[in-house]
Amino acid sequence: MVANFQTMQDYSYCIENVKLYIREHINEPLQREVLAEVAGFSIPHFHRVFTAQTGESAASYVRRMRLERAGRKLRMGAVDITEVAFAAGYESHAAFGKAFKQQFGLSPSDFRQLDCWAATQILTKG
Repeated sequence: MVANFQTMQDYSYCIENVKLYIREHINEPLQREVLAEVAGFSIPHFHRVFTAQTGESAASYVRRMRLERAGRKLRMGAVDITEVAFAAGYESHAAFGKAFKQQFGLSPSDFRQLDCWAATQILTKG
């Protein structure tokens, strides 16, 4: 079944609201039930629509947003990588380092050594 143009516009609007909610609540636990409610969808329908609209799952989107924020903190000179890891929702420096490297191709320590332009390029590709 193919959705009509108006439905696609409605879906886009709903998902943009969810993305805004995520940005505004990025420091909080983001439960799928709450995100689905923000969109006005059931949980399974939310997952289908979010993935179709963004090309990634809601969980992947939240993880990427948190890692990009962590990258900006590192770029701005955050001294303690462990504190950045905790702020990004990771329970250890090692778990954060693994996720960061998987997302951006560099360890947080290596990323921090980049000049501002190179770091920004990596964050905007993420």
